Amino acid sequence: MAAASIAIGVGILIHPAAAALLLPLLLAITLLHASAETYWLMRLRKAFGIKGSYPLARGIYAEALKLIEANRSMAQRFVQRHGVSGLPTREKLIQAMAEGPGVLGMIEFADFDRLSAIDPERADHVLAEIARRISRMAGPSRMAAHVDRAHFALWFAGSSEDEAAPALQAIAYALQDRMLIDGEELLPVIRLGHVACDPDIAPAAKLISRAFSLLASRHGMASGPVDQASKAVSCDFALEQDLRRAITAGEFETWFQPFLDARTQSVCGAEALIRWRHPVRGLVGPAEFIPLAEAAGLAAELGTWVLDAACRAAGNWTAMGLPGVKVAVNVSGHQLEREGFDNLVERTLGRHGLSARLLELELTESIAMADSRTAAQLFERIRASGAAISIDDFGTGFSSLSSLKKLSFDKLKIDREFVTDVDSRRDCQAICQSIIALARGLGISVLAEGVERPEEMLWLRRHGCNLFQGFYFARPMPEADFLAFARSGQTITSLFTTHARPSPAEPNSYARTA
Repeated sequence: MAAASIAIGVGILIHPAAAALLLPLLLAITLLHASAETYWLMRLRKAFGIKGSYPLARGIYAEALKLIEANRSMAQRFVQRHGVSGLPTREKLIQAMAEGPGVLGMIEFADFDRLSAIDPERADHVLAEIARRISRMAGPSRMAAHVDRAHFALWFAGSSEDEAAPALQAIAYALQDRMLIDGEELLPVIRLGHVACDPDIAPAAKLISRAFSLLASRHGMASGPVDQASKAVSCDFALEQDLRRAITAGEFETWFQPFLDARTQSVCGAEALIRWRHPVRGLVGPAEFIPLAEAAGLAAELGTWVLDAACRAAGNWTAMGLPGVKVAVNVSGHQLEREGFDNLVERTLGRHGLSARLLELELTESIAMADSRTAAQLFERIRASGAAISIDDFGTGFSSLSSLKKLSFDKLKIDREFVTDVDSRRDCQAICQSIIALARGLGISVLAEGVERPEEMLWLRRHGCNLFQGFYFARPMPEADFLAFARSGQTITSLFTTHARPSPAEPNSYARTA
């Protein structure tokens, strides 16, 4: 950097016209220092090995300032264009916002930090492509700016939030379309926010900072670069990109884990579970990709896929000799937050010709109790259609009985934490007996999940629980295996009558690895 400083300074004295080509570099470096004169004089004295203050050093610096002043318009253009995207920078945006009220839309490429940690050049290519798309869609009437590393802004001068919000949503949707970067496909993650601005109320710079804060709080973003190892970041990013493609590529499968009724000694239902058959990695477990889906904002989309696939399968079970077998689908908080979830359920049932009485929606206790008033209204609408609501992992949350009383549901599922070793642990016995008595008092059914030993099943039966799910009976399995298991009456009967633990050498043939 010292050599560059010397070359520019000397070049200004020798040939000002040629040195003008180096002006942007000089200006950029100068702007980074609080005291430009002190900085340049220090560099020049060091370059010539001179101690103290000498006229030559001050002369070079004075000539540089004169040249900058003479070419101020060129310098301003330089600092007001982003080097990667070519869009105006924050300074130009502030000037535009100072002219009157409007709406500031903020657009973030959410994967920039992770991609930059793997391949900085590729990350810059993505930013440039996003900038091109924004410019094209913004049109000549709206100002687009590149305000920070991975953040872009659109200025809707004189517009209201009602006018700007739909346009921003359409732009964000288009920005998430596939990109071809260096021969590889990439699906960018775009986050969006907007804020109404009035320069008479607050300065533009403060409003931009406010827009950043709103965007961060809305999406729970962390500021600063990622602190993971590059290899882990690379793996997660690549898997997330594959996950986005998998939804449309048909790589997901629906597996089923049976519910068994001890009274009829038969399969009465099944929980639908998603599995990902990756073309390279093979079968990827949900513990690996579900957290990625939640972080990437894909949880609701995956939930909709499972609901559709489960209803399609259950709609065919009657014709396959399994009349009256329910299918249970897990529902996430992201799905419940979406407006019209009950309408989505109704449309899905109609599309596959499945009776609502054969669908059960499972919610964890914490999700069900998060907003009891909203949940109660939604539950009522769903149950009015004929579908059932069950509370999964019951006993692990912190709901009060008064909150529980406000909700309308059909089944409690005792969490495996209390089922494991219930035949020998007094604390588990007390909790299970309380939940069974509570269900009986509410007039709803109770199912024990996570049953892995016959002793657990027998203790629970003796104390009033007749519905079971767990590895002792069967692990999650593909649909064809589930159908075979459900038809195997003799095998199921033996599971309820035996007192012996299944031999590790001769496992249940239907207990496939999930």
